[in-house]
Amino acid sequence: MMFAAPRAVILSCLALTQIAVASTLPELLLESRQSTSTSASAEAETLRGTSAYNLVCALIARRVSSASLVHYPGESPTADGSPVFDWLLSHWSSASNQVSACVVEPGTPADVGKILEIIGKTRTPFAVQSGGHGTNPGFSSTKGIHISLNSFRSVNYNRATRTVEFGTGLKWEEVYAAIERYGVSVLGGRVTGVGVGGVTLGGGYAWKTNQYGLTCDSVTAFELVKPNGEVVKVTQQSDSQLFFGLKGASNNFGIVTKITMKALPQGQVWGGMINYMDPASIEAVSVATSKFANQVKDPKAAILSTFSYYQGSPLVGVQLFYDAPQPPAGVFDDFLSIPAVQTNVSTQSFLSLVQSAPANATYGLRSYFDGVPVASYSPQFLNKVKDLTITFGNQLASKSLVFMTLVAEPFLPTILSHNPARTAYPFTRSKVYSPFNILFTWADPSQDAVFEQAIRDMKEQLYAALLAEGQSDIVNAPLYPNYALWDTPVQKVYGSNLPALKLVKSRVDPSNVMGLAGGFKIISR
Repeated sequence: MMFAAPRAVILSCLALTQIAVASTLPELLLESRQSTSTSASAEAETLRGTSAYNLVCALIARRVSSASLVHYPGESPTADGSPVFDWLLSHWSSASNQVSACVVEPGTPADVGKILEIIGKTRTPFAVQSGGHGTNPGFSSTKGIHISLNSFRSVNYNRATRTVEFGTGLKWEEVYAAIERYGVSVLGGRVTGVGVGGVTLGGGYAWKTNQYGLTCDSVTAFELVKPNGEVVKVTQQSDSQLFFGLKGASNNFGIVTKITMKALPQGQVWGGMINYMDPASIEAVSVATSKFANQVKDPKAAILSTFSYYQGSPLVGVQLFYDAPQPPAGVFDDFLSIPAVQTNVSTQSFLSLVQSAPANATYGLRSYFDGVPVASYSPQFLNKVKDLTITFGNQLASKSLVFMTLVAEPFLPTILSHNPARTAYPFTRSKVYSPFNILFTWADPSQDAVFEQAIRDMKEQLYAALLAEGQSDIVNAPLYPNYALWDTPVQKVYGSNLPALKLVKSRVDPSNVMGLAGGFKIISR
């Protein structure tokens, strides 16, 4: 089935006036690059600035087919009043937003190839956006050319092969809704508003990870537009090394326009959110979370324990999940017996459970993610998490803090056994380190530096608490790229896989076109 994509009206008048000169742009820009040193002249710098980006936009508009659109600042809104340019640029965290020269909305993989060819020849900074849920500034935003994958919205279930093929312009709840009728699901995001591309290419954790592994482990094929413009289907059989690289190394090898994943049987599930505010209840949740993480071995069960600070008070929420209409007795009893202020736990559809979490409540505010790897959860560590939540919340309340949460995400030690093949993330499969998420959300842009420092301080204290418990191996453990702060060293993300990834990079992208976009960049030489 196909989802309708929002469309713009026509190209702006500015773009039309630029087309006449755009045909010579690649040669002009390349000549400038060749005739200037690293400390380029003022003329060359100007050429690469906003005016040059506008010319690249015009050239792209001229070269792509009618299936693709180019949007500009100030563009007329759609019939429903939506400003397409602003909407396609927007991120869940407004701290990630940048105003680009144009937003290119390609409608075919072939047009993505043309766009990449132009970008590569002109060495123009660009960004690729799938769902826009990442919080790192510049990772899916740019002042240059913003490529929105919004038009890649097809979803097709193949009953014979038990696979689902879907476009990378979708969010996970849209995929779940499209395939629910077939009694299947895929290993994707656990909350709404999260794009399929970033999760999958970063590794990915799902509600059913304990049963089937990481999101990338269930991928059987990628439709990839290489930096040279070639459109290929990448599988384990067609190119095992590139397939390995696409499973966790994000946007280093081109632009993925479709993903094919194994379809998993899906009936009704049990779960939902329970919120606690009483100090004694919060203490009890720490104990229950540790007990669950260390003692519950049922792969159908999963939790997210969130230690939050909201409107001046600590708040703990636990999302429960069981992949059946009812859990066995004892699996979640500790959580259910703690006095709560609110709960929506019930038997429901998988889609309904995903939609029940208020993940989009902070859409458009400013947020940063970071994370730490955790080998095991003790009550002492979780009590430290609770204390840090209160301490940092009190310190930041006057700095426009809206919401802060620290999320324990325990998984079984067997999750990496479901896929025997190597993946770019994690760089070691000999031991499982669960990702622990740090999220700060605030309102005032002038406080960005304050919150950047705060999230770094929080991470340092969490590491110190884990090291004090003897978890010394976390220092060299893989960092989940979808949580890691923007200046995390690439070695911490890709580790021992880095040499192999550099070889793939040198073969697939020898001119480092993808280095013109943000992200954790692999440099082949």
